[in-house]
Amino acid sequence: MPQGSHATIREFTVTDPEAGPYGIATGPDGSLWFTLVHEGRIGRMAPGGEADLHPADPLPDGPMNITAGPDGALWFTCLRGDRVGRIDTGGRVTMFEVPPGGPCGIAAGPDGALWFTLMRTDRIGRITPAGEVAEFPLPVSGAMPSMITAGPDGALWFTLNQGNAVGRIAPGGDVAVHALPTEGAAPVGITAGPDGALWFAAIGAGHIGRITTDGKVTEFPLPDPGARPHAIVTGPDGALWFTEWGNAHVGRITCEGRIDEHPLPRPGCEPHGIALGPDGALWVALETGALAQVVPG
Repeated sequence: MPQGSHATIREFTVTDPEAGPYGIATGPDGSLWFTLVHEGRIGRMAPGGEADLHPADPLPDGPMNITAGPDGALWFTCLRGDRVGRIDTGGRVTMFEVPPGGPCGIAAGPDGALWFTLMRTDRIGRITPAGEVAEFPLPVSGAMPSMITAGPDGALWFTLNQGNAVGRIAPGGDVAVHALPTEGAAPVGITAGPDGALWFAAIGAGHIGRITTDGKVTEFPLPDPGARPHAIVTGPDGALWFTEWGNAHVGRITCEGRIDEHPLPRPGCEPHGIALGPDGALWVALETGALAQVVPG
């Protein structure tokens, strides 16, 4: 895209504005799966189709983030209830108790298990598809581990929202913590980039960060310091795409650091999760009741 970034954006209403679409992922069935944090349900929608919601009776725990698991199902965290859930592509839900601590981010690891953060207890959790749970303490206090992703080095990488750092945990449990140069960065979303590094969204400082697997950090300030970048994912075009919660935009940053921003159709739509969809578009969960399809072009 030598002339800059261009995108076509369409919005699809999936729930009422109070339901709260938050996390989003592509499932093995070629559908988009998303959490309704306030309504207590999981939504499923084929691109351009109608949404259906599961289970019939709402979950009381506030499903938050969601990811595709290694077992052909979707796995999600329940921040309020200290549980991790599994939903198969037929909509059947199984819930697993996990150690108290506020499970938040979740990602499939290289070891065939799901890894999740425990925000309130400075721990990282691990759950197998069979439901066996382990937890690993972090060498920090009050750091609030937030989002987590599988890295290119066979480890899991996670943000420490109140610790001003990015952490790494190997499948065996060894932990390293890398401090960020900007105080109050408050990193949230993190993803593996196409360049062999990890990229993260610093909601507090208004920038996108890049960290190499040996801990070198580069920061890229956004045009609007109050943009509040939240979630980030590698797009189909070799760039990183991210949500800007504070100003209702979707941003794009190349591996060289060029930034472009695209306004979403409705101001104040509260974009949170972002995922690469089965149709090659980016899909964004809007907490005001919709999903946005962002087609680079």
